[in-house]
Amino acid sequence: MSNDPLICEVTRGTMVESRHRVHAMIADADGVQAVWGSPDLMFYPRSAIKFMQALPLIESGAADKFAVTGPETALASASHSGASEHVDGVAAFLKRLGLDADALGCGAHLPYDMEAAHALVRQGLAPTRLHNNCSGKHAGFLATALTLGETTQGYLDPDHPVQKRLYDILTDLGGEDLAGTGRGIDGCGIPVYGMTLRALVRAAQRMADPHSLGAVRGGAADRVLDAVSTHPYLVAGRGRFDTDVMTAFDGEIATKGGAEGVHVAILRKHKIGIVLKTEDGEKRAGDVAMAWLLEQVGVFNDARRKKLQAHISPRIVNAAGTVAGTIRIAARE
Repeated sequence: MSNDPLICEVTRGTMVESRHRVHAMIADADGVQAVWGSPDLMFYPRSAIKFMQALPLIESGAADKFAVTGPETALASASHSGASEHVDGVAAFLKRLGLDADALGCGAHLPYDMEAAHALVRQGLAPTRLHNNCSGKHAGFLATALTLGETTQGYLDPDHPVQKRLYDILTDLGGEDLAGTGRGIDGCGIPVYGMTLRALVRAAQRMADPHSLGAVRGGAADRVLDAVSTHPYLVAGRGRFDTDVMTAFDGEIATKGGAEGVHVAILRKHKIGIVLKTEDGEKRAGDVAMAWLLEQVGVFNDARRKKLQAHISPRIVNAAGTVAGTIRIAARE
């Protein structure tokens, strides 16, 4: 099964200035419904799988043991922007675990939220590990280790039980053996494994149909998806695609982007999974392509389209704010 990739065009004035190739798939309970590009494309799914990586927080009993709230579950599934709500939420989560920011294996970086970043600079403060967009995910990892009596030391190691659980989840949900695929280190330090587009869309579709996963995993999937859909600001942040889409759809859709142009959408109401990977890793193409794909499955209405216009058809502006072009999916013959 193959097709031509989607082409995302970046225009300026009367010309198309750049083009990005996007591989994508849509699947529902009956199987794959549409393909653009190669189903066998192998890549690292990066942060697009964070909703799946949060499942052990529920399945292990950690969420119940530590009275993890819905907002904290959303943070454990997030690539947050480092605003005060994100940082304070993760700090409170860690405190209840009896830990602090030093327990996090992720490094520090400036907040993605520009207001938060500028505030740190004005105060002469350096970012901490709490500002890392993955700090909530790591707090969730630590909670599972503490609950199951595992050492928190070395929890980033591929052989640590925390990471083995994540590997098993990806293998199970994706339905493909990952033993011979790529190996790498993610931006936050955890191991990453190569997955095909086909495996990732299968995993997304199974998350979209939690009852098919059995009582324990299905219940965990529902709990994670309820949390991220109810607290979309905590999953990303101000002006970001995932927060804006989940807000506009009032919990009907859960979306999660990752580095290098990977994006996943989970539509429980329709039992649909959508995944994409931009060939050149460009996020700007991935966001526009995901909006286009959501349009293809018929979930937009005029009100939602109006709310999300900045993501559906982003404008290219110059330093003076003058519109110079746009980003769009090219018409297909």
